[in-house]
This record gives sequence, C-alpha cells and structure tokens, in this order.
Amino acid sequence: MTALPKIRRTREAAQRPRPAPVRVGRLLQLALATLSCSPAAALAACSVAAQGLSFGSYDPLAGQRVDGAGNIAVTCDAGVAYGIALSSGNGPYAARLLASGADSLQYNLYTDASRVLVWGDGTGGTATVAGSGNGTATNVPIYGRIPSGQNVRSGSYGDNIVITVTF
Repeated sequence: MTALPKIRRTREAAQRPRPAPVRVGRLLQLALATLSCSPAAALAACSVAAQGLSFGSYDPLAGQRVDGAGNIAVTCDAGVAYGIALSSGNGPYAARLLASGADSLQYNLYTDASRVLVWGDGTGGTATVAGSGNGTATNVPIYGRIPSGQNVRSGSYGDNIVITVTF
C-alpha cells in the first residue's frame, strides 16, 4: 500500500466539513489465475503471476480521478502464443465495482496507459492482450482508473479479478 498523501487545505476549505478520504485496498487479488491450452499446445507450458494494483486513497471532494498500475508476469515456453483475459469482478466490464460491504466505487482496468481500451475477455467492446513466450517472464502492465465525482463512504474497497491465460 502506498502512503497517504499530505493534504493541504486553504482557509476556506478548512471551514467546510470534509469526509475522510476513501482508502482503496489492493484491487487485484490476482492469485486466482486460470491456464488453459489447446490439445496441440498440451506439451507447451505457461505460468502466470500478478502484482496487485493499489490505488491508494480517493477523495470524493477533490474532483480528481485516481490512477494506478500493476503487473502481470507471464512465462511461456519459447514460441508459444498466448492471450490474457480478465474477468469483470464485481460488476460488468463497462463499470467494474470496488466493494466495501454494501458500498461500491466504480473503476476500470485497461490494456493501455492512456486508459482507453477496457481489459476484459474480448466481448462487448473489451480487449485482451496477446503475446508470444520467450522462455522467461514477460511483464504485462495493467492500468486502472477510478473516475472522479463519486460520493462514497470512507472504507477499504476491493475487488477480485481472475486472469485467464490461454495458449
């Protein structure tokens, strides 16, 4: 988890009551990985490991989105083509949800640093990531964003995403 940023308040802002920032926990509990292969690739091998994505804190009144990044490491035998898909977690691909009890905070995961292509299973306008093994770990970045303007209670929010590597 990253340290909370220091908050500077102007005199005017100090006079308004302000809710506590929302603490967003480790988003991707990516230990839930699925590997599947075609019969022709039965002798090939792939493995996957993931670093969780942490957004840090989210301030509903700041009017700023919060971005985060994580990593998926895929190791496949040399020449083995693979694809990486992500589950939708809590909610649909168009609006994934971080949950804290009955409360939720909208977010999404992307294949690109500009956060345009939603990472999913290739359906409904989502994208997957493809690659080719080289016998060593290939680091694939995963980008996340929490949009601004969400009025949520203070708490620890999280989601579980399943990674599926098909080869």
